[in-house]
Amino acid sequence: MSSPVNSPFSDILTVGDQHYRYFSLQRLPDQQALSRLPKSLKVLTENLLRNLDNDGVVMADIQAMHDWLKAGRTEREIAFRPVRVLMQDFTGVPAVVDLAAMRDAVKRLGGEVERVNPLSAVDLVIDHSVMVDAFASKDSFATNVDMEMARNQERYAFLRWGQQTFANFRVVPPGTGICHQVNLEYLGQAVWQQQQDGLTVACPDTLVGTDSHTTMINALGVLGWGVGGIEAEAAMLGQPVSMLIPEVVGFKLTGKLREGITATDLVLTVVQMLREYGVVGKFVEFYGDGLADLPLADRATIANMAPEYGATCGFFPIDEETLRYMALTGREPQQLALVEAYAKAQGLWRNRGDEPVFTGTLELDMDEVVACLAGPKRPQDKVALAKVPAAFELAMGQDGRQPDQLQEEHLDEEGGQTAIGAENAVKGVRFELDGEHHHLEEGAVVIAAITSCTNTSNPSVLMAAGLLAKAAVEKGLTRAPWVKSSLAPGSKVVTDYLTKAGLMPYLEQLGFYLVGYGCTTCIGNSGPLPAPIEAAINEEQVTVAAVLSGNRNFEGRIHPLVQTNWLASPPLVVAYALAGNMSVDLTRDPLGTDQQGKPVYLKDIWPSQGEINRAVAQVQSEMFSKEYAAIFDGDARWRGISVPSSSTYAWQQDSSYIRHPPFFSEMGKQPEAIEDIKDARLLALLGDSVTTDHISPAGNIKADSPAGHYLQSLGVAIGDFNSYGSRRGNHEVMMRGTFANIRIRNLMLDGVEGGETRHYPSGEQLSIYDAAMRYQRQGVPLVVVAGKEYGTGSSRDWAAKGTRLLGVRAVLAESFERIHRSNLIGMGVVPLEFTRGDSASILGLKGDELISITGLDELEPGKLLAVQIVGAEGNKNTIRARCRIDTGNELSYYRHGGILHYVIRGMLE
Repeated sequence: MSSPVNSPFSDILTVGDQHYRYFSLQRLPDQQALSRLPKSLKVLTENLLRNLDNDGVVMADIQAMHDWLKAGRTEREIAFRPVRVLMQDFTGVPAVVDLAAMRDAVKRLGGEVERVNPLSAVDLVIDHSVMVDAFASKDSFATNVDMEMARNQERYAFLRWGQQTFANFRVVPPGTGICHQVNLEYLGQAVWQQQQDGLTVACPDTLVGTDSHTTMINALGVLGWGVGGIEAEAAMLGQPVSMLIPEVVGFKLTGKLREGITATDLVLTVVQMLREYGVVGKFVEFYGDGLADLPLADRATIANMAPEYGATCGFFPIDEETLRYMALTGREPQQLALVEAYAKAQGLWRNRGDEPVFTGTLELDMDEVVACLAGPKRPQDKVALAKVPAAFELAMGQDGRQPDQLQEEHLDEEGGQTAIGAENAVKGVRFELDGEHHHLEEGAVVIAAITSCTNTSNPSVLMAAGLLAKAAVEKGLTRAPWVKSSLAPGSKVVTDYLTKAGLMPYLEQLGFYLVGYGCTTCIGNSGPLPAPIEAAINEEQVTVAAVLSGNRNFEGRIHPLVQTNWLASPPLVVAYALAGNMSVDLTRDPLGTDQQGKPVYLKDIWPSQGEINRAVAQVQSEMFSKEYAAIFDGDARWRGISVPSSSTYAWQQDSSYIRHPPFFSEMGKQPEAIEDIKDARLLALLGDSVTTDHISPAGNIKADSPAGHYLQSLGVAIGDFNSYGSRRGNHEVMMRGTFANIRIRNLMLDGVEGGETRHYPSGEQLSIYDAAMRYQRQGVPLVVVAGKEYGTGSSRDWAAKGTRLLGVRAVLAESFERIHRSNLIGMGVVPLEFTRGDSASILGLKGDELISITGLDELEPGKLLAVQIVGAEGNKNTIRARCRIDTGNELSYYRHGGILHYVIRGMLE
């Protein structure tokens, strides 16, 4: 890092009576040209300038920003060093497990264990472990927290050990909030301060996080994005994030949202537009004078869903609204003054009429946004509210096409459904619940959840939900009895302001009681449905629905028995809980009847913007100050967890949660030579849009699965299985769970869902885990072949770790999502992309082929490799596949067998 004293780019910024050193972009040559850079690239330029050492960062890296301006792109690789790292517990536990295992490896190889320590500030927020076991009662929150603490005692003790053992490592205890909302409301600073050479240095707040929705903080002008736990561990151990200077797509916002249109409607529109445009691997930067009327909470909703529109980040520049929000959330006046002064001095402040240079641009007049949902399986499949019933029916079609392929063919202009055959008769089954008989029909909404960081950080949509609930209760409406309803905010401030506004009692009367402060339903922690409802679904295989205010609705994610999942704004979640079925057209059909028997329509109870604004005005700065005053303390149960004091972890051999991983057990001080892959078998042949949920599920562990059998062999009762996400500290569970999602489809098997494959040459159908273990015993290497967008979804390092532990050496796909591609390299698995229009279907792959890949010992970034495919009948075909190791740093990681191996060997030098 450059010394702020000796650097020719160093300057002093005086704010009030305090002085800050900073690395001034104004001192760069040809500053006038660089002033036209997107503001997100200015943050990267400052990062390079501050870390200029003529080794890892050289002046040519900064000069590349000039080259970028000429074409909106460049192939220059740079080293980005974020000032901090954010983690949640599902991804944080395995990261701390890896750090503990790295200490063991360094000790075994003769190094100093204390060198394995975060060099950057790390915050881990425990937010992914609470499940919705109890709901619709006053006791729901206490019951769920009790069960969370009982289930996760061992994991939490391990995190407490990490908290007291590692430097620069803080833990936010359970029951506090969702990491992204805590980051937005408290941790994020917009401008960071750090001590260097005895001086206070100011710089942009930057981070990487072990959750893909880290991008939510982009709303605060903070540049950051999600990475896998593997890459985050390297970043906190001092390794730069290697990246190509990205293309930046400008998204211009004009106008204002109309009455009755929510930030959720806006973000689902943005997601669809950007997915269609194509922004995978790119930055998106929002600009335009429409930002002046876009509250920061609405910006956060848009920034949050950058993974859903495929971008690395969705960046909003700093402006007056940034300062207003930081003041509301309790940041100190001196910090606000610093943010304004620094942003203006560095050209990071948004001014009216700004038109930076972008790689490409889109524009949206927010006045054109309409009420909508997204579903039933992907967040980019936006459906106008009036078209939801028809979209649900089409999703039930028998021809295998997705709703987005069918809507233009079968949905008329008014949103109705054209005739598609009388064979689609409504199925249903009678059931008894709490002494009353009901009929569960196709399309029944069995889960309605106000959940997820995307929307629960936004007072506008939450107040709208509360106001709608109030109006519904006053008209005598009740939720459908088969709906499991829940409220899981992202911070305690939410319940404070809903209570102050007098809206919590109405939400509770409709069943939306507080169930926990955490991610819950959005990550698959929806908990069990009432037993009679689960039995009814299974009896007739009724296709039911979940409606949630989340960001992810991939199949198999929300609940194993719920096949269609719909993303919606919080007030629409409440509305669907009242309607009870996706076949109800909320724009035309009544939600129920009032006390006089008259029909009540959505328009009758939808709050006006004036009502919402008056409710939002009751959100006060003191609420944030109160709730965040003791954020790291936790309750008595957390503080009472006792852990030993030791520099290395005492692994428990009988543990079912925390096990010593095998990643470093056989590594030496020098990396071994990379061998070509010869006569590998296909472990799985997969289609398009295979998500990290498909590869490494986070939800339920089935009793009749390899992971379930393993846990039972340890004496764990089925009721105590917890989830895959909670057991990520145990590689034995996670490798058995790899490719075990109940909805994954291996094309080597006809019409089979779930983690199965065919073993060759025996031809036996086995679980993917059992087949992989058989191949390992036989010394046979493995590959996975897939279609487009392989690894989309959460930044889940176990999707790469499990792949490697199963013996997979390469993944050959038509395209990769950014984070998973990086994670594969970080675990020593080479990602390859088909070229020249090749694909598994074009090549006619069946799964019985032998695959050989040559040239791995002479790899260069982006190199074309020869892939020989030999069919079962002996026919040979050689194609060229592009190695998606994109940078020199990534190549170094791969040659060492993984990024953490590279870091360990660096510590030993």
